Amino acid sequence: HVQLVESGGGSVQAGGSLKLSCAASKEAFDSPCMGWFRQAPGKEREGVAAIDSDGSSIVADSMKGRFSISKDKSENTLYLQMNGLRPEDTAMYYCAADTWDCGITNQDDYKYWGQGTQVTVS
Repeated sequence: HVQLVESGGGSVQAGGSLKLSCAASKEAFDSPCMGWFRQAPGKEREGVAAIDSDGSSIVADSMKGRFSISKDKSENTLYLQMNGLRPEDTAMYYCAADTWDCGITNQDDYKYWGQGTQVTVS
């Protein structure tokens, strides 16, 4: 049974930091690629960051220098470190896994999705 469970969201003031976690089942964690996506109210879901099985990663241009993605094999957990948060970062953040095309513009290719964790920046 494939599972992705996000945590770590919350409310934070502008300029603050949050670290999101995505606890994954082994099948999801060992897949070729895992990523983070977000969806703000009234907006389409957008890619945030992705990391492949070799550890190569990509971060959306608007978040470079502020967000970073990492994974811990010992914990089967994917992370998203978010620094310098802005009100426009307010969104539901989703963890996704399993695509051979590891990127942030191809969300339809990801096979598994978590339920999301809310991030609110004021």
